[in-house]
Amino acid sequence: MKLGAFDIHPLSDGRFRLDGGAMFGVVPKVLWEKCCPVDDLNRIPLSLTTLLIRAHGKNILVDTGLGAKEDGKFHRMFAVEREPTLMDSLKRHGLDAQDIHLVINTHLHFDHAGGNTRRDRQGRLRPAFPNARYIVQHDEFQDAACANERTRASYRQDDFGPISNQWEFLHGDTELLPGLTAVVTAGHTRCHQGVKIESEGRVAFFLGDLIPTVSHLPLPYIMGYDLFPVQTLETKRWILDRAFEERWLLLFEHDPLVQAGYVRRDQEGKYFLREVTAWQ
Repeated sequence: MKLGAFDIHPLSDGRFRLDGGAMFGVVPKVLWEKCCPVDDLNRIPLSLTTLLIRAHGKNILVDTGLGAKEDGKFHRMFAVEREPTLMDSLKRHGLDAQDIHLVINTHLHFDHAGGNTRRDRQGRLRPAFPNARYIVQHDEFQDAACANERTRASYRQDDFGPISNQWEFLHGDTELLPGLTAVVTAGHTRCHQGVKIESEGRVAFFLGDLIPTVSHLPLPYIMGYDLFPVQTLETKRWILDRAFEERWLLLFEHDPLVQAGYVRRDQEGKYFLREVTAWQ
């Protein structure tokens, strides 16, 4: 899994389920359930796929999954299956939490930032990656810290509050390392960001919740969770057009079956995916 000078490794923090209707917003169930069958509680399966990037002598983690702080009620509500955990996945690459230099959060919802923190033996909350700088858009952090009635269920203070002086806040698109750029992809939240990896003429793009699964490739397939759905629509259009024209490898965070692929366009101008299972 090599892209130019970068080694890219999808990592798992397990799986969970969310309500299918909420995942597809205004799209009728008769359409989306063809590709996403539900359980008896109308939930669809989703992966918790984070990304390990190794380059420039750094180990970089994009998103941290659910983490291990939540209780049994939470696990039952979301049908959580944390096998393997993110820490298990890191160990398979010979790494532990102390080896991570940079954590990039696409945004701070609990299924993307839950693993940012952990409880120590005394039950106190600590940063899960003690030697890492944590990266997020400044306004995303502010929205999380001042969550309202609409957003409070998705933002959990325990996921970002205890990190304190390890935060580094961005203000718009920012190159973090040569070839590694945080790109604002607003819509799901006001300052959601994707991660662009570019090296030796090749590009990969980690989508986060802009396009959470392959089933969300059609432009109007937008989650009910998105705070600014019309902005999501335009951001998706912009990203998919560039991904098609410039042959970006798209990396999916929540698809239970597909981790990556290249978009193609059919005769009607609609996008579809050619999956890849490995790339060199």
